[in-house]
Amino acid sequence: MGKAATPRALPDNEAKAVARMLRVSPQKLNLVAGLIRGKKVATALADLEFSRKRIAKDVRKCLESAIANAENNHDLDVDDLVVSQAFVGKALVMKRFHARARGRAGRVEKPFSNLTIIVRETEAKA
Repeated sequence: MGKAATPRALPDNEAKAVARMLRVSPQKLNLVAGLIRGKKVATALADLEFSRKRIAKDVRKCLESAIANAENNHDLDVDDLVVSQAFVGKALVMKRFHARARGRAGRVEKPFSNLTIIVRETEAKA
């Protein structure tokens, strides 16, 4: 007598992966996410591999997870996958204080972000 399973939120040709609590500001993460939006996954992985941004490594892990979810959980063909969406959300912001001159304190904010990547299988061009 359990609760009925929730229906799948995504269409059958899509899979997603979420990376939570990434220690980078959403603005900086969005620059890297914009780098892969709309590209084929092979191209996106290559772009992330050679990106000089520190957070590109974590974005690459999230993209690889989305590809693995598509392949193993939803039986999609890896060669036809495209990054349909890559969006960034805000997580918590740690507030810290930095000692300044004359007994004052400066506020230091350390933001965290969430990243969601959705890959979609497109029909192969004949």
